[in-house]
Amino acid sequence: MGIGVASLNTKITACNRCDRLIDYCKDVSTRKKRMYLDDEYWGKPVPSFGDPNAEILIVGLAPAAHGANRTGRMFTGDRSGSWLFEALHRFGFANQSGSYNREDGLILNNVYITAVVHCAPPQNKPSREEIANCNLYLQEEIKLLSNVKVVIALGRIAFDNYIKALKNLGYNWTADDEKPIFGHNLDYRTSDGKFLVSSFHPSQQNTQTGRLTRDMFHGVFEKVRRILTN
Repeated sequence: MGIGVASLNTKITACNRCDRLIDYCKDVSTRKKRMYLDDEYWGKPVPSFGDPNAEILIVGLAPAAHGANRTGRMFTGDRSGSWLFEALHRFGFANQSGSYNREDGLILNNVYITAVVHCAPPQNKPSREEIANCNLYLQEEIKLLSNVKVVIALGRIAFDNYIKALKNLGYNWTADDEKPIFGHNLDYRTSDGKFLVSSFHPSQQNTQTGRLTRDMFHGVFEKVRRILTN
């Protein structure tokens, strides 16, 4: 991992800006879920992970209370992660199709994963202030991950706050200065020269209701692969 990214992840893990989130992560780690009673929960801000030289940046919403907040790795140990890593493996961006804990041997190829918020929020709903606090880390990642060509925003909140991070870094909306509109598998050329691809989040709410199907989700990665090879 690049020194700059590693240093930033150390700062993220030690962050205590949001009292509500820190307290919630600790509380969940004490109460636990019945099926994970024998697990030692991570219970603090979850760092980003992946290839620091990646051409693809994936932005999620926040760690799940009994997923990444338990395992200590983004999208690891929950059903959203099952969808994400299955797709990454299918398209050659991961060496295995599942992710269960930090020592399971998962390696991402040309992909780096982060989130709008690095602590699990109550009811999966971070406040505006909490999102703003973490947006500073996203801005730093945008600057450090200099090889990124495509950004995949999983969900509207990730989409909106990636654009906000760009604005805070001094970039206008898109190459033609039009504000991007969120929708599944839409793509935009942002004014910093990258492609921004939006996707419905692979949450249980979306996948169990059929709002997001496997074919729809795979279509996002088919598009990303085309962008990288053109």
